[in-house]
Amino acid sequence: MQRLCAYSAHGRDALNIVIILGSGPKAIQATEWDASFWDQLVVINNAWQIRPDWHACVFPEDFPDEKRPTDLASNQRLIQAEQFVPQQNQFGGVVYVGGTMAFTTAYWALGALKPDVMAFFGCDLVYPDSGPTHFYGTGTPDPLRNDVTLQSLEAKAARLQLIAAKYGCSCVNLSTEPSRLVFPRATLESLSEVDVIELDHQMTEHVLKRERKLGYQVTSGRYWEFVEQFDPNALAHIDALWLEAHANALLDSQMA
Repeated sequence: MQRLCAYSAHGRDALNIVIILGSGPKAIQATEWDASFWDQLVVINNAWQIRPDWHACVFPEDFPDEKRPTDLASNQRLIQAEQFVPQQNQFGGVVYVGGTMAFTTAYWALGALKPDVMAFFGCDLVYPDSGPTHFYGTGTPDPLRNDVTLQSLEAKAARLQLIAAKYGCSCVNLSTEPSRLVFPRATLESLSEVDVIELDHQMTEHVLKRERKLGYQVTSGRYWEFVEQFDPNALAHIDALWLEAHANALLDSQMA
């Protein structure tokens, strides 16, 4: 089944749909998906192994060389810190974005690809106590580490959804599993019909102003070198504001 054509908020004749594919245990299901439902497939870390027709593979500087894809097709590219850190900075910086690859990849895609829809799969940020944690077996649950930028994964997801909406992009979750992402659920077939959350521009700008006033910008992206300068309580307060803004936006969307 081909997706329906819909008008893009970015002035294009059709929607620009980007899939963000992570390495969760169910991510392997994407092997069977029909690629006609999206325009760009962005994979995180090892997820390039799931299917060969990805367009961008995003990974951090400590991702082992032997795990990186080789023999790239002409339409494939590798995205590393020198590409994604400037995009993080454009959207406030890594301390506010959240220092884990699901959010890093999403903000890179938002800035570089300018999607109308970002649909996430294998990025639920939920890790079982036993059994496989990733599609390839057992790995390190990086988003759950003790990190001042990741005190609330829900707040970081809420921020992403609201910032994306500011730029005319909808965030949805293709997973049916428990998730730390706060995005609405969707299916491949419904991606051309999803709505952008109703944005409270005043509240959103208020929180962004609070971030700027706090001043935790690290333009190099290497925030761990300055972590002693960050007040966890101040960042937790910012998280709480994003969750409040998101709750208000959900309410406004329901009433629209």
